[in-house]
Amino acid sequence: MPITALDPDSALVLVDLQCGILRFPTVHLVEAVVKNAAALAATFRRRGLPVVLVNVAGSAPGRVEQSQKLTSLPADWSQFAIELDRQAADHVVTKKTWGAFTNTDLHDYLRLRNITQIILSGVATSIGVESTARAAHEHGYNVVLAVDAMTDTDANAHDHSVNRIFPRLGERGTTDEILQLLSRERS
Repeated sequence: MPITALDPDSALVLVDLQCGILRFPTVHLVEAVVKNAAALAATFRRRGLPVVLVNVAGSAPGRVEQSQKLTSLPADWSQFAIELDRQAADHVVTKKTWGAFTNTDLHDYLRLRNITQIILSGVATSIGVESTARAAHEHGYNVVLAVDAMTDTDANAHDHSVNRIFPRLGERGTTDEILQLLSRERS
């Protein structure tokens, strides 16, 4: 189903598009994902809408069957992809869990700006993006998922999130669809 509307008070949230994560092998070309995310960010900035850059710099405590501990990270691990053209006005959220809302100031930041909708993209679709989308939905935000501006390390996990989970949390669309709708609604 296509995106029905973009709220006047929308924010773009880009999840884990950082040097360390972007080195992992992914299902889709990471260059295309970053290019689409950068196009969204540039347009949001031109329109005076908030851009939130989320990175991960640790992991939640607790035992797990599959190792997820982030230790001994390279120096540039948390640096955002240069193509995102980080600006001083961008809000940065550094997380230590999968989702961008847990133990961060993201909800407060969005609420103070009367944001009602977030547009999400990033890596990995089934982890950081899905966790953030779930929390955004639970916080009452309208959620749009830019499906060509996200990828995963696992094709089945990506497809499951995009086709089974995301329709329950918001609306899906491509970068071009979002940009066209944004242009039409902001003219």
